[in-house]
Order: sequence, then structure tokens, then C-alpha cells
Amino acid sequence: MTSGPASPLTASVQPPSSHYENFPVASLLCPPRLRPPIAAIYWFARTADDIADEGDAPPASRLQDLALYRDDLTAAADGRSGSGRWPAVFSALQPMLDEFQLPIPLLTDLLSAFEQDVVKQRYATEAELLDYCRRSANPVGRLLLHLYGVNDAVSLAQSDHICSALQLINFWQDLSVDIPRGRIYVPHELWAGYGVDLSQLLDREINPSTTNLIAACARSARAMMLKGSELPATVARQLGGFTGWRAAFELRCVIQGGLRVLGKIEAMNYQTLARRPKLNIWDGAVILWKALWS
Repeated sequence: MTSGPASPLTASVQPPSSHYENFPVASLLCPPRLRPPIAAIYWFARTADDIADEGDAPPASRLQDLALYRDDLTAAADGRSGSGRWPAVFSALQPMLDEFQLPIPLLTDLLSAFEQDVVKQRYATEAELLDYCRRSANPVGRLLLHLYGVNDAVSLAQSDHICSALQLINFWQDLSVDIPRGRIYVPHELWAGYGVDLSQLLDREINPSTTNLIAACARSARAMMLKGSELPATVARQLGGFTGWRAAFELRCVIQGGLRVLGKIEAMNYQTLARRPKLNIWDGAVILWKALWS
């Protein structure tokens, strides 16, 4: 599973394994009080992602481990000891579950997406893909809003738009990496509608049809991101003061980070079947500047 949404700023806590991330979590803009729960959530999700994705274990073994990981989450939520397989993850997460009353269903939604990623590598419809985003990405945004005490329906919907957009951007950015691994996140109904066949995708062929397909995917992700673009202002109003400003600025960085990746995809004429665009230090400076003045 590709990386989920977070902040484009430098992480204050390292993940359990080394992954390229456009959006590492627990940025320095987060209030110090919230860094431990954010880090614990990230380690929880990143470790589950590794179980689903890393190494050469067969699918049945991965699903067994994810089921055990789910049982350990239930045990942590109940204040019980788990299997002991992932002590660093659950020793950090368990006190955060109690202190911040983290919603367990959001964490289990993440696990359901990781489990799906083990067995499902192609999508027939956009609705299927968006349901995956609902479980793989949206819970992260909702957990962060929970930590800030923001839980109104409008804010949650705006967060969902941002997080789903970030997940889709990551997919369209990673086509040259995912397809050789057998994963095609572009829904069949979409690529077929653009006159693209499976062999063209598997061969990562660059032609007008595949270019138009990726361009359409990028435009759709941009439109979705913009649907959530009022969230920073909403959060700033609700939280008020410096805390509200910090949270809003963090969110604007997230939005600008996603839009910057889309800009790079556009600049390479949507040829992400051939290579993967990456953000660099200059991009980070541009993101911060635009976030400051957006």
C-alpha cells in the first residue's frame, strides 16, 4: 500500500522503517502535546503497511499476521496484553488510546485497507477505489482532527476530500513503481473509457491515450483536493489563537504539498507510467511559501 496522507514538513519522529514519504507525519508544527499520539498512530499504520507489503511472505501469512495485529489492537484498547509480536508499536499506542480516547473503528478501518491490499491489486470502478481511500487514507485525517477536538460534519467531510485526494495523488505518482509489482490502481472503467488496454498499462506505454488517462486522473484528484481546501480556515476558526493558526498552516502545507506533486506530474506531461516525480528541497520551500500566503 502506498503512503497515506500527512504533512510535508520534516518529521519529528522516524517511522519504523525507511520509506520515501511526501508527507511524513508528526511535523514540528504540531503542538508538543499531540506529537506522541500522532507518532503512535503513524507507527501503528506504518507497521501494518509493512506487514501487508514488505518482504516475500505469501498472502496467507500476511493475512494471518494482520489478523494477529488486529487482535493486539483490541487487546490494547481493552487494557490487556497482546501477542508481544510488536511491543514497540503497542506500548506506544496503548496509553495514547486511553489518554486521547482514539476512535478504534478508525484504526480498524486502516487495517481493513491493509488486508485488502494483500488480496486485491486491481479495481473495476472508481467507487471501489474511493471506498479503499475511505479506509486507507480518510481515517488518518479524522484521527488528527479528533486530536484537535474538531469533529463537526463539515470539517470531517473536508478532511475526507483532502485525504482521499492525497491517496489518489500518491497512486498517480507511483504508477511506474506499482504496475511492475502487479498493482493497477487506475480503475478498469476509467482506462477502458480512454481506449487504453491492459497490455499498454502493463508495458507502461506512453501514447496519447495513456497520457490523456493520467491527465484525467490528475485533474480529478486536484478537484477533490480543492473541495477540502476550506478546512484550514474552518479549523482556525474553531480552535482560535496560535493553536488554530498552527493547525491551519499545517493543513495548508498538506494541501499545497499534494498540489505541488500534481504540478510536477503535469510538468512531465503526465508520463508517470515511465518515471516517478519526487519533491525536493526547493519544492518544500515553495510549499511553505504558498501555504503561508494561501
